[in-house]
Amino acid sequence: MANRPAPALALRDGDREKLVRLTRSSSERAGLAQRARIVLLAAEGVSNTAIADKVGVSRPTVLDWRGRYAREGLTGLEDDPRSGRPRTIDHRQIVSVTLAPPPKKYGVTHWSSRLLGRHLGISNGTVAKAWRDYGVQPWREETFKFSTDPELVAKVTDVVGLYLAPPENAVVLCVDEKSQIQALDRTAPMLPMQPGLPARRTHDYVRHGTSTLFAALEIATGKVTAACKPRHRHQEFLAFLKQVARAYPDQELHLVMDNYAAHKRIEIRKWLAANPRVQVHFTPTSGSWLNLVEVWFGIIERQAIHRGTFASVKDLNTKIRVFINGWNDRCHPFVWTKPADEILKKANRKNTSNTDH
Repeated sequence: MANRPAPALALRDGDREKLVRLTRSSSERAGLAQRARIVLLAAEGVSNTAIADKVGVSRPTVLDWRGRYAREGLTGLEDDPRSGRPRTIDHRQIVSVTLAPPPKKYGVTHWSSRLLGRHLGISNGTVAKAWRDYGVQPWREETFKFSTDPELVAKVTDVVGLYLAPPENAVVLCVDEKSQIQALDRTAPMLPMQPGLPARRTHDYVRHGTSTLFAALEIATGKVTAACKPRHRHQEFLAFLKQVARAYPDQELHLVMDNYAAHKRIEIRKWLAANPRVQVHFTPTSGSWLNLVEVWFGIIERQAIHRGTFASVKDLNTKIRVFINGWNDRCHPFVWTKPADEILKKANRKNTSNTDH
């Protein structure tokens, strides 16, 4: 008699999909997912005893949640308000807990608003508001790196001084290479941008190889001298330096470059010694951001490479050259504004707080 199926529970319009989502959600409370499963089984006409066995609760519990859904719908599945005053917690306390690593039992590296709300016994909305008020964003992460170069002060002062007050009748060039540029060919044509829709591309591709772009940026004009080569050894770099020297045959050249090993090989040093009109200014270790050609590499990456489709390395090199030719027709000066003492003051801070930004 006890196993006789009860009449199937009638679900309200639109509730079935919501109940199914509750049973599958990893962010909802386990008790709520269990109640949703009880109601769904009841809607299928499963007996109360069978539901209790399947879900792992008592038969009176099944009857209780059936009745509450029948009377109140989905809101009837929520927990009853607890007696006593609602729990309140200061936003500073929320932020304090947020800034500490989550307990190991959670197995996560940082808090989400739902997890922290559950941990503190408050709503995730309260957590989110506290985060907004204090500017806390646990989901974000940035990188930092300190320069340990013993010549940090001298190199920063030298390079920045070159930018702010270049020598008369001399050309300042920022030199570097962008290596491992991939010739990616998408497996389907790109879908063009439309009103209300961005341009779209397939996520899969065929990789045809890589190229290295050597570039020398003239900061006074923005003009770029460049070459695409299959590798980025000292041999290729030396050939590029000779190309740059030919591009500026009668002027004193000041080259800003980083400490990459290929830039300091004996062959490079011998060539520089034989060409005294070419002077090198090294950026500090972990300070390649001082090199303005890195800004230009970001421009070509965004405007010509990232969305590009290339059938071969030759095709990639050709399209890079087309971009550079167009760039040199519309180029503009690259102006450095921050003095060396401001940079060094920031570099010498002992902590990584960004409260001064």
